Amino acid sequence: MTADLLETAMLVAFGFAWPANILKTLSNRSTAGKSLSFLLIVVAGYVFGLSAKFIRGHLNYVAFFYALNLILVLADTILYFHYRRLERAEAALKKQESTD
Repeated sequence: MTADLLETAMLVAFGFAWPANILKTLSNRSTAGKSLSFLLIVVAGYVFGLSAKFIRGHLNYVAFFYALNLILVLADTILYFHYRRLERAEAALKKQESTD
């Protein structure tokens, strides 16, 4: 029980960072300062943690926090791909305009 509370506290602490990260991405409309490899490593970590809960048959409230954090990181990752695509399109347009 104590281990579950401590694990939940860790997940909640990490979880507070993701909404702030998502809001920063939305307000900047940019991937500046973002690392795709970091996001994917964090996604993998949450998937591994959630998988361990399933394998052990230990699905309790802690699994909810793994899933919530995973959803938040996936949302940030989707925003990364969205804004990266827009940045590349804008760069290509600027390049085309400079050659015209």
